[in-house]
Amino acid sequence: MARPEDSAKEPDDFPPREPFHFRAAFDRNIGWLTEWEQESLRAKRVAIAGMGGVGGFHLLTLARLGIGAFSIADLDRFETANFNRQIGATMSSLGRPKAEVLAEMARDINPEVRIARFDNGVDTANIDAFLAGADLFVDGFDFFVLDIRRKVFARCRELGIPAVTAAPVGMGVGFLAFTRDGMSFEDYFRFEGASELRQYVHFLLGVAPGGLHRSYLVDPGRLDFARRKAPSTVIGCELCASVTAANAVKLLLGRGPVKPAPHHHHYDAYLGKIAFTNLRWGNAGPLQRLKAKLAERAFGRMLARSVPAEQPRYPANPIEEIIDSARWAPSGDNAQPWRFRITDDNALLIHIADDSSHNVYEYRDGEPTLISAGILLETMRIAATRFHRRMLWYYGGRDDEGHRIEVRFATDALLEPDPLSAYVPARSVNRWPYRLKPLRAADKQALEAALSGRLSIQWYESARERLRIARLNARATDIRLRIPETFAIHQRIIDWDRRFSPEGIPAQAVGLDSMTLRIMKWAMRNWGNTQFLNRVAGTAAARFQMDYLPGLHSAAYFTLRPLANPESATARIQHLLEAGESIQRFWLTATRLGLAMQPCLATLAFAHYGRTGAAFTSGDTMRRSALQLAGAADRILSRSDEIWFMGRIGWPKPRTSLSRSVRRPFAELLKS
Repeated sequence: MARPEDSAKEPDDFPPREPFHFRAAFDRNIGWLTEWEQESLRAKRVAIAGMGGVGGFHLLTLARLGIGAFSIADLDRFETANFNRQIGATMSSLGRPKAEVLAEMARDINPEVRIARFDNGVDTANIDAFLAGADLFVDGFDFFVLDIRRKVFARCRELGIPAVTAAPVGMGVGFLAFTRDGMSFEDYFRFEGASELRQYVHFLLGVAPGGLHRSYLVDPGRLDFARRKAPSTVIGCELCASVTAANAVKLLLGRGPVKPAPHHHHYDAYLGKIAFTNLRWGNAGPLQRLKAKLAERAFGRMLARSVPAEQPRYPANPIEEIIDSARWAPSGDNAQPWRFRITDDNALLIHIADDSSHNVYEYRDGEPTLISAGILLETMRIAATRFHRRMLWYYGGRDDEGHRIEVRFATDALLEPDPLSAYVPARSVNRWPYRLKPLRAADKQALEAALSGRLSIQWYESARERLRIARLNARATDIRLRIPETFAIHQRIIDWDRRFSPEGIPAQAVGLDSMTLRIMKWAMRNWGNTQFLNRVAGTAAARFQMDYLPGLHSAAYFTLRPLANPESATARIQHLLEAGESIQRFWLTATRLGLAMQPCLATLAFAHYGRTGAAFTSGDTMRRSALQLAGAADRILSRSDEIWFMGRIGWPKPRTSLSRSVRRPFAELLKS
């Protein structure tokens, strides 16, 4: 009986494995190092505490420099959450001790390397054993490990061992060296007597006093001191190892000056910038004390707002993966009116809540929600192709929960992933002014093709046409800012606390400047404040920023109409769902082309109310305004009551401060 290893034997003509030779392995270092310097590194020992984010990179980078001995310490095992940044984290290493895995990887580079492993980490009892014979200490501790870090740096100073710390800060590195010629670790960071939160603040300010990273931290909420979690990238980790290795060469060989603390440098690869600082008093300096005070207040507010987070539930099978991708489908006001019930391994049932009876933005028997449901279906179909599955759906009518849609999947091994799948999470609503650049003929052709012959499109590209439609949108804005029906909706959906809102619209994404937002926040406290603001200042500022300015700064407006008017209610629902499918392909194609888009459905909604004579609780004035809007919409758009979707499109301007609606976790959308 053949053994499993027999089938893996090397072919007869495969060259025999070469024996390891130290000089041959590290010969390409020579030139930047001399032969005797390489031999000197071969005799050096470096102690590295932590084999996680930066520590593993430190070990393997220094091993490739030919350093001959290491003391490494880590008490953790690899898990999936380590994959984004830790070099030892692979499917084959899941659950294994980090120190054990990294020691094997280092020996694969240099079989002669001598490694002393401390599998229970570093503690007060084994610091001296860990540092025994070390020529250099490299800090690879987790950011939140401060107590033992302080003790190790203090002992290094007592023993005369140079010690370095390189912190991955965003997509950069903050580097500090501590030697007998410079300031001590404690004198620089000033931890003594500080609260735990203040110590974290001091460490962050000490390793990145220039704060280069702050300009592109898109989600500060991910910095979570309460649960000892912070964002980190492999870019920062690899930079840490490279900067540390370069300085290790100088420290171990005495080749050049390494300016010790309080000298510090922060290199940021994302910005292409480097900042040098010399904090003469460390964190005790007046400017650092002020920064620490402000940062502690900010982080304190974040802690007060945070709630204990449960371990996220990740998709466990292809259908859950499809739902997880499909949840990025857009819906009015980010309402996400759908819930999913998985009925078997290849089928699910979607419930679409009917909000048309009490939501002023839902008109013509919930038409916007049905279009959103069609967008969801197309998103699911696109996501299913990534798992080689075809999708079929069937509209199952209404029940007490709203609309029912049955979905089935069929495996097709030859089915290729839809190219638009990469753009599903990237697609978003952009309410800001765009660049003054027209659409190209090829762009319009690609967008029209995405509609698959289900909808006809009308473009409005000239400045005059865009101004006329901007005026229509401004009329709709004036109405919706003056009626209590929409006030209640705005109060519910505008998220003032988060730049990435899972169930609303972030205030920073509505298209208003900071001053107008502050006024709006005050007005949204109660209906009386809003009425007072409308009487005193009107709605001109909001209309200018949300309608006129974006309308003129865009490539075009467009309207989409059905090619045929279905006669029955069921046929109309079917057509609306299919229209939603085409609209999603249109929107994703725009995203693929680099275009931004903003729906303009409020204008259609209020024109409909004006046309049907709907009454608002604010009285006849707003009813007449809606009627006038309907007349203007019909003149400019020609039978606006036949339009199913309307929006503006163009080339977005780059924005450094990001904010957008995100989505609820997929597990919240599942029904048992």
